Amino acid sequence: MMAGVPKPATAIAPARSCAYTVLLRVFQHGAYADQALQAESRALDPRDRALAMRLVYGTVQRMGTLDHLIGGLAQRPPERLDPPVLATLRLGLYELLYLRGSPDYAVVGDAVELAKTRARGGHGLVNAVLRRAAREGPGVLLGALTDATPEQAAVKHSHPEWIARMWWRELGAHDARALMAFDNEPGEVALRANTLLSDAVALAAELPVRTHPDPEIPEALVLEEPFDVHGSPLWKAGAFLAQSRAAMLVARTLAPRPGERVLDLCAAPGGKSTHLAALMENRGEVVAVERNQRRAGALVRTAQRLRASAVRVEIADATLSRNDGASFDRVLVDPPCSGLGVLQARPDLRWRATPEATAEMVQAQAAILAVGARALRPGGVLVYSTCTISPTENERLIAAFLDSNPDFSLDDLAAEWPALALSAPGGQPSGAIPAGLLLTLPHRDRTAGFFIARLRRS
Repeated sequence: MMAGVPKPATAIAPARSCAYTVLLRVFQHGAYADQALQAESRALDPRDRALAMRLVYGTVQRMGTLDHLIGGLAQRPPERLDPPVLATLRLGLYELLYLRGSPDYAVVGDAVELAKTRARGGHGLVNAVLRRAAREGPGVLLGALTDATPEQAAVKHSHPEWIARMWWRELGAHDARALMAFDNEPGEVALRANTLLSDAVALAAELPVRTHPDPEIPEALVLEEPFDVHGSPLWKAGAFLAQSRAAMLVARTLAPRPGERVLDLCAAPGGKSTHLAALMENRGEVVAVERNQRRAGALVRTAQRLRASAVRVEIADATLSRNDGASFDRVLVDPPCSGLGVLQARPDLRWRATPEATAEMVQAQAAILAVGARALRPGGVLVYSTCTISPTENERLIAAFLDSNPDFSLDDLAAEWPALALSAPGGQPSGAIPAGLLLTLPHRDRTAGFFIARLRRS
């Protein structure tokens, strides 16, 4: 209850102030949430930085739900509100409904003060809307939402309608609901032990936080507590790389052998290239192709930090044919994609992705796959992977490739990883889906959403 509580002090909590600044950059200027947060939170202590991250990521992720509720509470469309007022309402409402760690008066008071710093006279509306939200509480406001249809689920779980409809159709209603709900929860933080230096058992003994291993990926450790990954001396020494277990599965599926020649197309930031080098024990060559010079430079530094001397970075466009012929034993095609499998880690991506952009990506993905196929020697192995849950970018693209390339066949990865096999809604195989494909689902597998297909050239 708000009545009779003391007025908040005018000093705004540092985490809320930082989060508000970041959200203004995201909502008004199109900044990426993770990059803006990194720039704005440097002066915060670790506890405030962690809270600011939760506020920013949560507010951006839940924007669809928040705007729906703001429209009702303010009795006007959110898009008609002054942008600083809307950003303040989103931030305050998110904390009131989803965090519940601070007194309501503190959240409302800070929101009013934040509105005064940027908004043109909108702090009264902020006060009225958030006080009403605090009175009604999450049980009333969130309890009124349902997910019986894709459109309702898009509001309740804060996803664009086109994504909700696509997943409803392709995964079935149960998995679509569960996936959208899970997208709004904190994702896993996993580390890949750099086996060029030590194994996961030795790394776990050196880490100052609790971890648990993965039964299928021996180099994987999943963190059970918060940990400053990039501030750790072990990170600087090259002992590990932060990487989802689904991403680790990609290199494991390609399964390179020492002494082989491997091509990694679209290789930055280098997690998979360096993993391939580690699996090859640094014997052989991993040609890591990246067209962006800045990202290529970062890839070089990652390989150096991880002592992955087998990695050779090549600045080139992966969509263009190569002049070295079919000379590679194994090829990894990991092209740019819509990223719908990593929405937990990239909070604003769901609002940037569009069906039109996805359709354009499919053309580039097919072109890169064709380049990789031509570079593969007869008898060689090619893995195509994306970090998205989108049939046009995944199984349909692979089906079209196989139809036009009779010298390639599909390995049955489902036999190796049955729990991750891609199937039709309801869990039954479908004739429209080539057999043997993998799809990790965040809500089911507790890791990022990745599609993986392994092809073999006759």
